[in-house]
Amino acid sequence: MLNSIIAMVVCVILSAYFSATETAFSSLNKTRIKALAENGNRKAALTLELSKNYDRLISTILIGNNIVNIAVASIGTLLFVELLDPELGAPVSTVVVTIVVLIFGEITPKSIAKDHPEKFAMFSAPLLRILIYLLMPLNFLFEHWKKFVGKLFRVKEDTKMSQEELLMLLNEVEQEGCIDESEGKLLRNAVEFGDLEAEDILTHRVDLEGVDLHATKEEIAKQFEVSHFSRLLVYDETIDKIVGILHQKDFYVGTGVTSADVADIMSPPVFVYQTEKIDTLLQKMRAVQTHIVIVIDEYGGVAGIVTMEDILEELVGDIWDEHDEIEEPIRQTDERTYTVDCGISFDDFCDFFHIKPVSDAVSLGGWIMQHMGRIPQKGDQFSFANLTITIAETDDHRIVCVHVEVIDPLSPEA
Repeated sequence: MLNSIIAMVVCVILSAYFSATETAFSSLNKTRIKALAENGNRKAALTLELSKNYDRLISTILIGNNIVNIAVASIGTLLFVELLDPELGAPVSTVVVTIVVLIFGEITPKSIAKDHPEKFAMFSAPLLRILIYLLMPLNFLFEHWKKFVGKLFRVKEDTKMSQEELLMLLNEVEQEGCIDESEGKLLRNAVEFGDLEAEDILTHRVDLEGVDLHATKEEIAKQFEVSHFSRLLVYDETIDKIVGILHQKDFYVGTGVTSADVADIMSPPVFVYQTEKIDTLLQKMRAVQTHIVIVIDEYGGVAGIVTMEDILEELVGDIWDEHDEIEEPIRQTDERTYTVDCGISFDDFCDFFHIKPVSDAVSLGGWIMQHMGRIPQKGDQFSFANLTITIAETDDHRIVCVHVEVIDPLSPEA
């Protein structure tokens, strides 16, 4: 009887080992293990090597776990039949062995391994390597059985990580404290970088600064002074006919203005379509060595421009220089009222006020025009969700800013 009890204890310990090992290898951070291996940790190197063939690994664990679980059940039945009568021994053995294996062979070891997967995987790796060699014939059979079943049911393994999964992983890594908030934001921007198009980041044509090809040198100098830009667009009569880019360093020579004709010192413009991906756009700008590209809409007109700075800001955030005026797109004027710049992204507007986006409009101003179905006038007002929006300022046909009042739906006034 003592031998049977010892054998059952050994089997339960092995069951705990296999259960914990399975959880550890399925939960471990391969990047962390790889870093330890590169620093000379032999157990980490062995763990990394074993995890490369996960199918063989999990097959070994499952075979071992099933063998010891069957063994403990069989020994337990014999033991309880010996202690009790045959009719009572079998059901009592089933209940007792199930509870013992469930608590000590499954739940407890898996919970511990889940909290410390790397440590337990490195602890179990040496014995697991021996078991893999001992069970190699069975592993060989199961590997080929898996391939047969995969072909039979035409199962295709997809090991690629989607963008959504990668973003979720970044959020988890940031929450665990492995990277700080700024690093997380930079990595998320890099992941989402390839989805952006030129039209998503361009400076719209109504905000462009340029000079006519036939403007006087005094007019050009005045435009450089007022705009504080180092480069100006050069157009021929209309902004839809941009003929070049004039750089300030080419316009001013020594202590005065160049005597050369503007047409001779300006750089040729580079045109791109509005749906051009900005990662492709960046490569094109580097290839032709330009800091500005002209974005063309579907009708061949100028939609705006994209600068190298615009692209970099999508990765690292806003870049300020000494001439930039720091302006908050959303400014709170009292407890429930805000003044909002209509050039702000509509998605950012919705995020700030915690409302669900209902349009694919890029800017707040564009959404307001879509919502109202006409060109708004100063003083126009409408309600949306729990907001009352009033047109505060317009410039020709463009909405400059609005006043937004937040109405609490739970308040008596609402």
